[in-house]
Amino acid sequence: MEPLTDLFGAAQQWLFETVVQPLVFAAGLGGWVEDAFVGTGWLLVGLVQIAVMLLVIGPLQRLRPVEPVRDRAAIRTDILYTLVHRLGLFRLALFFTLEPWTDSLFGWLRVAGLPAWQLDDLWPGVTDVPWVSLLLYLVLFDFVDYWIHRGQHGMRWWWSLHALHHSQRQMTMWSDNRNHLLDDLLRDAILVVVAQLVGVGPGQFVAIVALTQLSENFHHANLRLWFGRVGERLWVSPRFHRRHHGIGIGHEAQQARRRRAAGPLQGAAAPSAGSAAHDVASVGANRLGGVNFGVLLPWWDMLFGTADFTLRYDPTGIRDQVEPGPRGLRDYGRGFWSQQWRGLLRLFGRA
Repeated sequence: MEPLTDLFGAAQQWLFETVVQPLVFAAGLGGWVEDAFVGTGWLLVGLVQIAVMLLVIGPLQRLRPVEPVRDRAAIRTDILYTLVHRLGLFRLALFFTLEPWTDSLFGWLRVAGLPAWQLDDLWPGVTDVPWVSLLLYLVLFDFVDYWIHRGQHGMRWWWSLHALHHSQRQMTMWSDNRNHLLDDLLRDAILVVVAQLVGVGPGQFVAIVALTQLSENFHHANLRLWFGRVGERLWVSPRFHRRHHGIGIGHEAQQARRRRAAGPLQGAAAPSAGSAAHDVASVGANRLGGVNFGVLLPWWDMLFGTADFTLRYDPTGIRDQVEPGPRGLRDYGRGFWSQQWRGLLRLFGRA
């Protein structure tokens, strides 16, 4: 890992000295130079991620799409979400809002004598090897992410925010960051607390976030791909995660239960295997919130009974977007700000 670390460090230093530092001094923020250097690392990670998306995942989407592109305006909005997050604008907002509170909290806890539990020290000589500790932290944070995801679907107030993510009916590699800002704030706050408690190093935390985000871009892609019977159980695939976004399957299992024998949803992308008459209600009918919550690893879904390995590619979205309720079809908004506003209205029961 050392050559990669050195390469990243050199690129971060160049970007900082060439672009970021002159802007910091020009804005009269010389006292923030050290923080700006850290922020440059996150900016570089985001630029690398976007490059991989454009050069690797994008061509794969065009080569093996699940469905044709119909709503380019919705995809452009998703691109805006991605740029806000990956180019550091959301993280900059966290720096001035959330980080001072967490720094004060954990500073007080350290003074009070509460030490951080170092996962690196679990097995001296083994877990302190950089790539081993990175894998351990990756598994730990994925376990936490699984339960965060369960909470987003299982708590009605949290779902009112998280529903924005599922309202995209034209899912692509850009859809991962299509979230309500409060939803992102809650998730990031939990992950930061966990990172402080287990003592993960800053460099390892950046690597974990980068790998997780890039994998999420991949499995949100409009890509007809699965990893085979064994591979599907080792890492989340685009097929596995699309099942989570399927209308009446991934997050509305209780509603789908009443549609037993209804067959595949109208407009579903043609399945590449399995029965076309599969009953969507038979999967997770008694589970609140649906199936396939794993972010990177399907292990947690397998362990806690929420895995669905059916090889189908169903349409994505939320049922109340296509089937009118008492108030008609629900509007989740079209542009960035309208989506954020309607999320707040849902949170307070106004939409």
